[in-house]
Amino acid sequence: MIALRQVSLQRGTQTLLEGADLTLHAGHKAGIVGPNGAGKSSLFKLLLGELSPDKGEVEMSGGQRIAHMDQEVAALERSIVDYVQDGDRELRHTEAALEAARERGEAHREAELHGAIEALDGYSAPARAAQLLVGLGFVQADLDRPLAAFSGGWRMRVNLARTLFKPSDLLLLDEPTNHLDLDALLWLEQWLTRYPGTLLLISHDRDFLDAVCDHIVHFDRRCLVLYRGNYSTFERTRAEKLALQQAEAAKQQARREEIERFVARFRYKATKARAAQSRLKTLERMGDIAVAHADSPFHFTIPAADKVSHPLLVLDEARLGYRDAAGHETVQLDGVKLTLLPGQRIGLLGPNGAGKSTLIKSLTGDLPLLDGRRVAGEHLAIGYFAQHQLEGLDLASTPFMHVQRLSPSAADLDIRKFLGGFGFHGDDVFSEVGRFSGGEKARLALALVAWQKPNLLLLDEPTNHLDLEMREALTEALASFEGTVIIVSHDRHLLRATVDEFWRVADHRVDPFDGDLEDYRAWLKARLEGERREARADKADRQVEGEAPREDRKMARRAAAELREKLRPLKKQRDRAEQAMEKVQGELAAVEEAMGDAELYTDPARKEELTEKLGRQAELTSRLEDLEQAWLAAEEALEAMEAELSGS
Repeated sequence: MIALRQVSLQRGTQTLLEGADLTLHAGHKAGIVGPNGAGKSSLFKLLLGELSPDKGEVEMSGGQRIAHMDQEVAALERSIVDYVQDGDRELRHTEAALEAARERGEAHREAELHGAIEALDGYSAPARAAQLLVGLGFVQADLDRPLAAFSGGWRMRVNLARTLFKPSDLLLLDEPTNHLDLDALLWLEQWLTRYPGTLLLISHDRDFLDAVCDHIVHFDRRCLVLYRGNYSTFERTRAEKLALQQAEAAKQQARREEIERFVARFRYKATKARAAQSRLKTLERMGDIAVAHADSPFHFTIPAADKVSHPLLVLDEARLGYRDAAGHETVQLDGVKLTLLPGQRIGLLGPNGAGKSTLIKSLTGDLPLLDGRRVAGEHLAIGYFAQHQLEGLDLASTPFMHVQRLSPSAADLDIRKFLGGFGFHGDDVFSEVGRFSGGEKARLALALVAWQKPNLLLLDEPTNHLDLEMREALTEALASFEGTVIIVSHDRHLLRATVDEFWRVADHRVDPFDGDLEDYRAWLKARLEGERREARADKADRQVEGEAPREDRKMARRAAAELREKLRPLKKQRDRAEQAMEKVQGELAAVEEAMGDAELYTDPARKEELTEKLGRQAELTSRLEDLEQAWLAAEEALEAMEAELSGS
């Protein structure tokens, strides 16, 4: 158990917590949310003993093994698979003791230590470490390469694998998805849902929090408020609480009406059926979401250019990639033919390293084509955001000066008002950028893109470093942007709310993807299964030909028969869970449809009805999550057995 009792904490002149109480029980998976600077990382330091409260007490159950991800990783020459295994210090200590006993010829001590290593599951450690690294996007050939050979983002992935490898009862993760693509994020999501210990997770990815967490801890006016359920449940519950506060009622109603007008405006502009339906459902939910974020400090729009070309941009038989100083080419995408039209809203999907960022850079013109043609429309105005642009900001300058350089004749009041929508209020507009956090720099870079009124918006992972409030404001701004949008992002909520079609970047090609994010998940799963089958086939081909002894064949057949027998109850369990899920989903859809009535939140006479529906919604959501976990467990067990059966 973790308990904070009347805890007050101050860092410098800022009070982060004041008389805060919080109790988390073993096995809870809690998402920690709140604006940047509220004290989320300081909460972790309290639990790690790196900070002491100014007042109050922090109590934790004794004997807890804590795993925490460091934010800095040294560029070591140690192989990444060894570095990950170093996370289990007890295992490494035991292995060192075994080596010392072996050198001294102490046979009895060696036997004891072999038993200790077996008890620590040490003999499977290399395979477990490799599995974590592959899940996070590394290929087999990478595993023996030194840590120093990888960039900072990839070293953070290695560090995450090391944290997950470490035996723990309490896992503290601070923004673990920042350096992950969508594929690795989906893998991590599944790994964390199976983690048996207590999890505290700081994240600004609402879908990730929804999938992993069963509680939310909200930093609210220097207090900690615990909500049962995932992030969506927290949002709805908080919306209800805010709606009951009369001082906020007018503000919330105005935001609701604004979102409802927006939904009505874009309802019939969809072109791709499944993706559009998914987006429409997200937009319709924005009315409730807007209430929960009514007190957000961020609210802005992205104006589009007055003139537009048709088409905006064309790539014809283009070969995309890089050419080094010696003239050698590295081709990532070939035969690319695409035409960007006004109003298109495209999300790029594809495995890590397939060329999504390369495509974006080629569209901007920053990366010259290796072959083919890039034809830009006469009135093309590109707005481009990527993480490397944060490094291009003038650190000695201010947000105000950055905008003024773009438009020297702009009125001071207009600049300040515009920057205020991105959270730069008062004297913040005159603060030096060099003192900004990563989130503040990202907000400024986005503001500079918006100020220039593009008609083609190219965004490469725009939500990294942004907190949940800013992500929600960006989602609303992008959803109402009237120009063309192309986005690479691992934030599924952002993608669902802002794009109408997907392109898949894979196998050196760019193709339309006829489906939504759930279809992509299924495609990705099938692709990984195919790769595993090919790997097993390659392994079999490399084995020496020859028939196994008769007794071995007999035992293999018996084992296969036993596995088939084990599959039957798992299939029944999976099918029962699937049928129950469909039933609960139908009930939940009916409740949420009834909750779409705006008067339900504003009519005091319907307060009891609202409370009843919220309770029923939370109950059904919890039931659905349990059924999904049961289905997932059965499906994974079934797949594991089928893989074992096919390999026998």
